[in-house]
Amino acid sequence: MSNSNGSLFGHFGRRRKLRQAICAERERLYRIAWSWCHDSHQADDLVQETLTRALSKLDSLREESRLQVWLTQILANYYRDQFRRIQPETGLENESLIADDGDPEHAADRTLLITRTREAIAMLNEDQRQVLTLVDVAEFSYADTAAILDVPVGTVMSRLSRARRRMREILEQQGIGRAEVVPLRRHQ
Repeated sequence: MSNSNGSLFGHFGRRRKLRQAICAERERLYRIAWSWCHDSHQADDLVQETLTRALSKLDSLREESRLQVWLTQILANYYRDQFRRIQPETGLENESLIADDGDPEHAADRTLLITRTREAIAMLNEDQRQVLTLVDVAEFSYADTAAILDVPVGTVMSRLSRARRRMREILEQQGIGRAEVVPLRRHQ
């Protein structure tokens, strides 16, 4: 087999592997899109268009290890271009959150805390909600969040700081203090 045939097959193998990896990111992208627009149909549209654009621009992905960042950046750009005029609400509703123990009273308190947290997220401005979602929910680094949103890292840090401060203020107004907030873990 000649080198050109070997590299051709390698190219097709890479593209097939990347297409599969991109499609596997659908659920994660949906959670992010939904947290930004709070509408299942719009989130589906955002993700579908993101996947379509990603698949059509597959050769522009330079670092396969940064696939999640690249896809989320496409999502953020499309959202900014198409859906910014729609007022999003909150996020995390599609996350299945579970308590660390089996106590029903604790579970009820936790459910109330989650509901109030979602309401507080809805009260944030769009920029703060996006940064909070990308850093605290999707667990992107500050640098990756900056790349996704096309803003400086310092802007990410200041928006996140303001978002967290505002979240604390809102939750305290609802009678939820820091001592009541417990770490949540996503059900896998």
